[in-house]
Amino acid sequence: MFGNLFEEEDEGFASTSAKTRTAKRCEEPPPPRGRSNLCGIKNQGGTCYLNSLLQTLLFTPEFREELFNLGPEELGYLEDKDKPGAKVRVIPLELQRLFARLLLVDQQSASTTDLTDSFGWNSSEGTNQHDVQELNRILFSALEHSLVGTSGSTLIQRLYHGTIVNSIVCKECGNVSQRKEDFLDLTVCVCGVSSLEEALWNMFVEEELFEGNNLYRCAQCSRLVTAAKSAKLKQLPPFMTMSLLRFSFDFAKCERYKETGRYGFPLTINLRPFCEQTDADDSDFTYELFSVIIHKGGCYGGHYHVYIKDIDELGLWEPPEEDSKPKTQKKTKEEVKESSQQKLQEDNPLSIITAIIAQESSKSVLLDQLGQKLMDKTGSSWSKSFRKHYGPIGKFLQSHNDIFILVSNGTRVGLKANPPSPVTDASAPSEQTMTSEPSAASDRAASDLQPEGNKKPKPKPEGSHWFDLNDSTVTSIRESDIEKQFQGKESAYMLFYRKTQLHRPSEALSNPHYQVPSQFIQMAQDENQRLQQMREEFDATNNTVELHLHLAPFYKMLDGVLQPVSKEPSGSINLSFDCRKTIGDLRITIYHMQELWEGDMALTVAKSLPAGLHLYNTLTDDSVSLYSAGIHTNTDLFVWNGKEVCGVPVQTGAEWEPVLLTVVRPFLSEDVEEEAQNGVKCETNNSGSENVGAGLKREARGFAGGATLGEVREALGEPRESLLCQEHKRGKGEDQRTGEGGGASGWRVFPPDDMQRTFKELSLKDGDALLVLEPDSFDSSVFTRNGNVVTVATPSDCRWLQVEFQPQTKGGEEKQEEQRKKVKVPATGNMLLWEVKQRAIEELQLQEQPSGAQYCLRQVDCSGKLLPPVCEELSVRDAGVRLMTTLTLCPGNAPKESQLFLHFTVGSAPSTGMEMDIIVEKTFTVKECLKAMLDAVGLDGTSWHLRRLDWCEEVGEPLMNEDASLSELMISSGETLVVTEGLLPPKGFLKLSVWLYVDMRGMETDCSHTENSPAEQKMQGAETTDGSCAQSISLSGGNMAKLQNVGKVEISDDATLEDLKTQVLTLPTLQDVCVPITSFLRVWQMEGGQLTRILRGQEVTLRKLKLTSGTDLCVQGLLKEEDLGPKQVLLKIKMGVPGERSYYPPEELVWDASHDSTPRSLRTSLAAHYGLSPDSLLLAKHQPEKHTWEEISSWTQQVSKKKKKKKPESLLGPPFHLRDGDVIGIKNLLIDNNRDFITAEDQQGQQRLREQAEQRRKGEQAAASNGAGKTKSRKLEVPLSISVGVFR
Repeated sequence: MFGNLFEEEDEGFASTSAKTRTAKRCEEPPPPRGRSNLCGIKNQGGTCYLNSLLQTLLFTPEFREELFNLGPEELGYLEDKDKPGAKVRVIPLELQRLFARLLLVDQQSASTTDLTDSFGWNSSEGTNQHDVQELNRILFSALEHSLVGTSGSTLIQRLYHGTIVNSIVCKECGNVSQRKEDFLDLTVCVCGVSSLEEALWNMFVEEELFEGNNLYRCAQCSRLVTAAKSAKLKQLPPFMTMSLLRFSFDFAKCERYKETGRYGFPLTINLRPFCEQTDADDSDFTYELFSVIIHKGGCYGGHYHVYIKDIDELGLWEPPEEDSKPKTQKKTKEEVKESSQQKLQEDNPLSIITAIIAQESSKSVLLDQLGQKLMDKTGSSWSKSFRKHYGPIGKFLQSHNDIFILVSNGTRVGLKANPPSPVTDASAPSEQTMTSEPSAASDRAASDLQPEGNKKPKPKPEGSHWFDLNDSTVTSIRESDIEKQFQGKESAYMLFYRKTQLHRPSEALSNPHYQVPSQFIQMAQDENQRLQQMREEFDATNNTVELHLHLAPFYKMLDGVLQPVSKEPSGSINLSFDCRKTIGDLRITIYHMQELWEGDMALTVAKSLPAGLHLYNTLTDDSVSLYSAGIHTNTDLFVWNGKEVCGVPVQTGAEWEPVLLTVVRPFLSEDVEEEAQNGVKCETNNSGSENVGAGLKREARGFAGGATLGEVREALGEPRESLLCQEHKRGKGEDQRTGEGGGASGWRVFPPDDMQRTFKELSLKDGDALLVLEPDSFDSSVFTRNGNVVTVATPSDCRWLQVEFQPQTKGGEEKQEEQRKKVKVPATGNMLLWEVKQRAIEELQLQEQPSGAQYCLRQVDCSGKLLPPVCEELSVRDAGVRLMTTLTLCPGNAPKESQLFLHFTVGSAPSTGMEMDIIVEKTFTVKECLKAMLDAVGLDGTSWHLRRLDWCEEVGEPLMNEDASLSELMISSGETLVVTEGLLPPKGFLKLSVWLYVDMRGMETDCSHTENSPAEQKMQGAETTDGSCAQSISLSGGNMAKLQNVGKVEISDDATLEDLKTQVLTLPTLQDVCVPITSFLRVWQMEGGQLTRILRGQEVTLRKLKLTSGTDLCVQGLLKEEDLGPKQVLLKIKMGVPGERSYYPPEELVWDASHDSTPRSLRTSLAAHYGLSPDSLLLAKHQPEKHTWEEISSWTQQVSKKKKKKKPESLLGPPFHLRDGDVIGIKNLLIDNNRDFITAEDQQGQQRLREQAEQRRKGEQAAASNGAGKTKSRKLEVPLSISVGVFR
């Protein structure tokens, strides 16, 4: 009845993960204990109920000490548990070890994995929630069975066992019938009762009368009589456990519910009125509350935590933050000062953040949690309270780097204590923090080393040492906070009382070692040493940065840019340094490394740019740490005197960033050899590269970004009359034939006014070309000037075309290679291609070929494929042929300017080498072109039509208008048409491919059948209705389904969606599929083999649905009718398995986004679906193509200042664009602390993508990616049990 009653919810806020956070370079050790000096327990996913009960038992001193008194001679040794015949009582041994860790090991939380393993629980049992009241009884039973035959066999009986005597008194004869009843805990009613005392009064004081129709048969009277029934407590245990019946079932409404009304219980209770014997002393009946297990949530989900009174004062109790404000009455001077500081903190963000960090045990706070902690403390966010005056919080921290320090690769912010001065020995900031304010761990270490006799007694603070132990978190609370758990969704569920006559020895106070066996003390000391070593190693690793030092003596200034003197890397030194140390420490270290350094030393942040090394800001404050100064791994630092390099001043800053230009100059043919010896690159006849222009030489030169064009001209040694030109870049729509066909290029001349403008002002960037021309350059025919445009023509020695003869032979490739001949033909941009062909034929001596042999010239693309023949009536320039390239001379005719050269094939998409060629007029209609192709292959008849190839080289749409000309249909030379058998479909008819959605999970359940049904046999067959081979597609993204091709349908675009479904069901493969009516059928539109959207509206036409011929559709059978609205989105939701990197099987959820499409609406719908609180859910959208998850959080879109209303935060728009079939991952933060949605399959997919990208980069074939694995299925719920060995 209460199947999912105790699934956990979260009680925190979802912190946004910092995208800029750097990856950890080693495994992070567990954090030390917090300020309370108490250890929490890790939640395995759903074990908060276990954690709460274990903490209660730990803080029951008598139970803890009785358990520790059992030695290995009685319980055995854990090392022998796997030996045959060994009787090792594993459960009490693991409980001892856990208690020892909780008491003595310096870590924030301990793990219960070993203990739950001793229970016989598997990994999934740790994620299942159970009732803590049920666990209390089962755990005590397991301990009793485990301790049989030992001195602790009566442990549970002595501490928790009590008896109740039930009496029935006959009103006729006075006969009393009694029956004793044992109990370990009392179950008390909550419904209709206002307090614990009232419930106990009803149980043990009020009498139940048997009268009227409900009489009692008296054994002495031998007849039905009036009687009174009552119960009394006969024997009271030292510890009284009260289980509150919070959960009930409403039989009228047939639903479960939780009693959330007020139910009070006292801190001290006297049970004398409820006992049979009342003549003892009051101390025998008085109990004191010491533990309250609290359930937060409703009847469909919740979370457990516990309020515990620290009887032995093992923790460090401090007043809670909200109660730490001083009262106005009886203020001392210190209190007045404290209140004034408190008022200062409310207005000063510096004081608030300092207080927040100081209260943390580690003296640091995660950056992505600082904003939330600020809101918790002040009740307002940073943006609302302080951003207007102080800017972003990150900028505020950087501006106060004398107070704050970033540690752990920038993921945490801490406080500086006593900033080091340059003259003193500056230690690491984190070390100073630890020295100035020792943590609780250091206090414990000091107290352990101090003799007990020298310990000063601490005054007992107000609050009686009450703590809230919530899994790994331990916080101080006041006794008055317990009253807050009297009512509401977060209310008391179990109460633990302790007799007031039980007193603790003085040596047990504040002494966690008390009664702990020596072997466990030694174990804890070893673990503490190991943890301390891990933390030191982690701290050192995560605070070490790699620096690249560039020494000034190995650099020179050239045109305002720092360039290395030689190509040897001797001027660069790699240095590993602790980023917590100061700039002064780094400077001293470099001094020691460079013993011969003389004079001042300046450290300047540098960056290697294409033009050379550039300097930015100089590090001047020696007291600032490297991290506060923004120095991170791979930072370049330039070491110099801060003024000049080789006597030349150095300009620093972003405005002086150098630019790498390509300086282009004309050259003469006799200068080529000389320039090549000088290392200048000359673009002469390199036809395969993108050159500036033939007859030009170019070299890369770097110049300071702040330099003017006039200064650049002077640096190049050019006279003032020289012209500087920038390459004229044409747009996509401009005619580029001038540059490509004729070997000419255009350059724009900089006007005289630009000589005083800098590179930044002229928008010159790295890689831009700069042409330098002297006035006499225009005397040659190479350069011509028209206004402010200079045209560079191709020199005479570069005016040629290479023609390669490629005959059609049948003797194999080797013979064909032998017959290939190449010849270089002189050519210009104005020469007709017909003349080029004739000269090539003459030089190749092809006149001797058979008469009538025709040849054509064809270009070759980058893959070696022949392009369509060029029109020989055009010039080289007009045909778009570049000089100094290669043309292929092939047998065949060349098209005229009014003709098209087309490829065609018959029946199906063409394969390599199987397509045929034809030349037709551009004015041909489609019908005339089809007839010409049919005549070329010897076919006749009228049942043929033409189709185009689509972008993926597959047969595409038919050419419907047979009377339209090829030019009107934008068919160009080189296109491939497919001659397809069959008449053209009527206009407005669609041909749609249909696939069937096959759920593999449903098929797996029927795997025991030996014979397939006719429908399954058809689905697995090889032929479809149209004769094509059946195909199947496995869906990605973890879907346990595949798509099966079932055929094609032809239907009018005026038909409705309901008509389409009806026609689809007539396909032979779907004849045996049971669909009552069409509303039980869902139709998907597919793109790229994936489901993209659901077609909606039974009466909507296919034209309105924007379906076109060739569209792929997928049909999916449903178990219930479906009629989705236009803004109802079908999502696949997957709940994360707590503690694991996997998800439960996906479910379908229809989210209505018509009224509200914000993240809050989606979160509310999911919360209602799972019966959880919306604030406990963390959502993310899966990106299957990238194998990543995009977290969905509430955000505010930017709006203009004129508009007061904010734009709606729609998930249907950017950046998420939710649509049908999207996978939404869900994390229940109450039971799952892992906010990372990435699974092992996602990591494998990302690795495959990286490997494929690497293979593509190297030119290798991409590796085939495997399908996403199946998600972990949810196991059936099982009753709670603990396995115990036999020890009798």
